[in-house]
Amino acid sequence: MTDLRARLVTAVSRESEGSSDFDFNKGNRPAGRVLRAAGVLIAVTEEARVILTMRSSRLKHHPGQIAFPGGKQEPTDASLMDAALREAEEEVGLSRNRVDMIGPLPPHETVTGFSATPFVAMVQGRFDPVPEAGEVAEVFEVPLDFLADPGNYRIESREWQGQRRSYLVCPYGPYYIWGATARMLRGLADRLS
Repeated sequence: MTDLRARLVTAVSRESEGSSDFDFNKGNRPAGRVLRAAGVLIAVTEEARVILTMRSSRLKHHPGQIAFPGGKQEPTDASLMDAALREAEEEVGLSRNRVDMIGPLPPHETVTGFSATPFVAMVQGRFDPVPEAGEVAEVFEVPLDFLADPGNYRIESREWQGQRRSYLVCPYGPYYIWGATARMLRGLADRLS
């Protein structure tokens, strides 16, 4: 576990710029955007697996998509890290007392108007998720070694709001990890290599 933690500390300490859903779509960024702050948790278990969620199909925004635990910063959150920790506890039952915070990665700008800061952390001890039924359809884990391999990522595209939009994907078994989640994971993968 100490080797894994040291590897994550080294990755987080590397300098890099933030990322964006517009990385592969340079001409599509709307002018005058006001971004809302959000924090997400890239939680790594002691078995070197990353905790991800499948969002409920009943949600208004991003139904059924793969995401990190996390969400927008509320007025009661002291920081973006607090927002990520609060949301992880609410969404998957991960108590902040069980989180060994490593640190933040640069923010990621989403096409839906968020500046999401991913926080890399280790989960202490065995974690048995408790998904929040209204938001989370499923909690699952993906091996960090799989996510750290740049060869597991590819660019795909589709029509969205009348334009062709390209995005990163990282399929894993039955899970189609794509968009902002895949882009933030690829940022971590680049730092781990």
